[in-house]
Amino acid sequence: MTEAVKKPRPEFRNIGIGDITMTYRLPLAAKVSILHRVSGAALFLFLPFLLYLFSQSLTSELSFEVFKGFLSNIIVKIVTLGLAWAFLFHFCAGVRHLLMDTNHDSVNKESGKRTSIVVFVVSSILTIAFALKLFGAF
Repeated sequence: MTEAVKKPRPEFRNIGIGDITMTYRLPLAAKVSILHRVSGAALFLFLPFLLYLFSQSLTSELSFEVFKGFLSNIIVKIVTLGLAWAFLFHFCAGVRHLLMDTNHDSVNKESGKRTSIVVFVVSSILTIAFALKLFGAF
């Protein structure tokens, strides 16, 4: 008998973050889901720092003035803006998930894309408003 021709076996590999971000084109709903997790993790990691600053700002008038001086630094303002974006995006995406949980008819591709756009637009507008207030535009 002849030797059977061996077909090459398929190669299965784990995908890394580079494959996800550069190779695959994720739908907008998947990007919102990933950013929802990232913003939640950032808020969780910075929570002790934020609570410390909040407690220091409420201790006395002098500590509040020190807090205002600390917040006038441009690096601190940028970090604060990033945390504000994380909070606002996480809040908007959380409301989206709650609405999808209450109305199961809206769990499809079209409404997922539509609500993802709404999350990006609303959180961006709120972040821009916060940035304008933070940097003294009004």
